Amino acid sequence: MSDLYGLTFEAMPNNLVNYGTTDNGIAVIELASDSGGEPLQGDATAVNTYTHGMFRDFDEAIIRARFDDKVTAIVITGAGEKFFSAGASIKMLNSVSPGFKYNFCLHANETLSRLEQTPKIVIAAINGHAVGGGLEIAMAADIRIARKNSGKVGLPEINLGVLAGTGGTARLTRLIGKAKALEMMVTGELMSFEDAKNHTLINQIWEGNATEFREMMLDWVSAQFTLPNKAAKAVGNIKRSCQTGPEIPFEYHLALERELQAALFFSEDAKEGIAAYVEKRIPSFTGQ
Repeated sequence: MSDLYGLTFEAMPNNLVNYGTTDNGIAVIELASDSGGEPLQGDATAVNTYTHGMFRDFDEAIIRARFDDKVTAIVITGAGEKFFSAGASIKMLNSVSPGFKYNFCLHANETLSRLEQTPKIVIAAINGHAVGGGLEIAMAADIRIARKNSGKVGLPEINLGVLAGTGGTARLTRLIGKAKALEMMVTGELMSFEDAKNHTLINQIWEGNATEFREMMLDWVSAQFTLPNKAAKAVGNIKRSCQTGPEIPFEYHLALERELQAALFFSEDAKEGIAAYVEKRIPSFTGQ
């Protein structure tokens, strides 16, 4: 991925997340750790298990992308070929106090809510298994695209005697409905990507090896969500309405929608989009 669109990665402070931006405004956040949640070294398999250190790196990357005016889209993926993320490090959880575990979950909640509320489209490029906390990260994205035959998804925390405590029970229920979400979580069932797509948990499934998948992802995001192809402010306002609206009474959602639309009517991109339609040409958006 490093040669595409000028992307080069920088390791975040704990060396557990890599961050880079393309020349055309795509921020790529790559989770990168071994099975114990430690930085990748040598020929260690990338399992992308996370610790508090990884979530601090992840948080920093999200904030960096949020504040970068050149960034219009965020892609989250996992290092390697086998895992998007295997979730929280059991080794870490076995070594810390209940109080630390609570605050770890609280910080993860805050980080994923920050991702969800960032007014830029977020795509989870699921390059392998996304289980436990890995699926919780993916569910906080706006669009989930998986690489065919590379893994499964699920929240099997029941097998540890706990629940999916960093947004899992809340987001899975909202995404696929109470009955199926409850069944998945109390049985610990893992879903194939195809079944997950049938339940609207995954949006699309793409062919290709790991390298091809990453290249296709950046090509697709570039064509769909970068300037001048897409009106970035409109994308952000659509996301705001879809994220906030379902949590408030319907008439308030309509009011929110009107206010978001009114703000867009004053934007340069709305003027450009309407003019381009009338003039029968392709619009060229600036994000203004």
